[in-house]
Amino acid sequence: MEEIAELLKETRENAGIELSEVEKDLNISEVILTNIEEGKIGAFKDIFLLKEYLGNYAKYLGLDSEKVLSEFNEYLFEYTSRIPVKEIEKTIELNKETAEKVVSPYTLNRPKNQKLLYILIYVSILILVILAIFWSVNQITIEKHNAYVISYRK
Repeated sequence: MEEIAELLKETRENAGIELSEVEKDLNISEVILTNIEEGKIGAFKDIFLLKEYLGNYAKYLGLDSEKVLSEFNEYLFEYTSRIPVKEIEKTIELNKETAEKVVSPYTLNRPKNQKLLYILIYVSILILVILAIFWSVNQITIEKHNAYVISYRK
C-alpha cells in the first residue's frame, strides 16, 4: 500500500496539483485524500469505498486505475492471508452469537386470526357505507315523500 500511496502523492506533486484542488474536483474530503497518500487504510471502515476513491484518484491523476486497483487487491490478499485461520473462525463465531435474527416479511408466519381482523374491518366499513346512504336518503325525504327537486319560497 505504501508504494501505491507514494505513487499517487508523487504524481500529484509532480503535476503541481494541491489537495484542495483534488478535493473540489473529485468531491472527496482532503482528510480522506491525505489518508490515502499516507497509506492509512485503517482509517477506512469500508474497503469497497476506499477502492472507489483509489480508482477515481488514479484516473484523475492520469494513472492506469485498473493497474492501481490490481496492486491494491494484491496488497489486500497478502494482508488478509497473514491472518491466522483460528482468529477468523473465532471472529465468525462471535458474529454468529451477536447477530440478530433476520426475518423476511415474505417468510414471516402471520397469525391466523389476522384474517378475521381484516374481515371485521371490511364488514365495519360496509355497514358504515350503508348507514351513510340510508341517512342521506332520509335527509331528502319530506313528509314521507321523496323530494326530487329542492326549492324554497320567499
